[in-house]
Amino acid sequence: MEVDGVVLSPDPRLRCECAEIDRITPEIVALAERMRRIMFEDGGCGLAAPQVGENLQMVLVDTTYTDATDYDPYVLINPVIVESSDVLVPYTEGCLSIPGITCEIMRPDRVVVEAYDLSGDLLRYEAARDLFCVCLQHEIDHIHGITMFERLSGPKRMRALKEYQEALARGARPGETA
Repeated sequence: MEVDGVVLSPDPRLRCECAEIDRITPEIVALAERMRRIMFEDGGCGLAAPQVGENLQMVLVDTTYTDATDYDPYVLINPVIVESSDVLVPYTEGCLSIPGITCEIMRPDRVVVEAYDLSGDLLRYEAARDLFCVCLQHEIDHIHGITMFERLSGPKRMRALKEYQEALARGARPGETA
């Protein structure tokens, strides 16, 4: 199911390992622009290609914008976490594909990510103990078929799934959190 161009859980497209992008084509640039528009319209700070129905390893992240004048998300193609801390910290996360709820997820407090940009340049992103760090990990999870639900223990997962079903029944839309 899709709402406002965003694939909603439990759509099977969110559970697939995504294909690497081997060339930056006009179609890839157009996909990045479509994702950029959807992410902004829904008030997200990150979005992965499978969330818009594309089985490709591309994510967008912008955790600092305040309005359209400073909105300029990073486009990460084939992102890989090359380093991560052993220290796990809780962070409350939402997801455009799982509207209406938030979940407390344990994640490494520091990561280093390598990815290509739309010019084909390999870039390195370092993040620690902030929303950017969490968002990188959350979006990279998406391109490997992992949603917030898979990061929760059994009882917490069951509670989150119930809350999500209730949120959908209330009409929750992408960008809405608890």
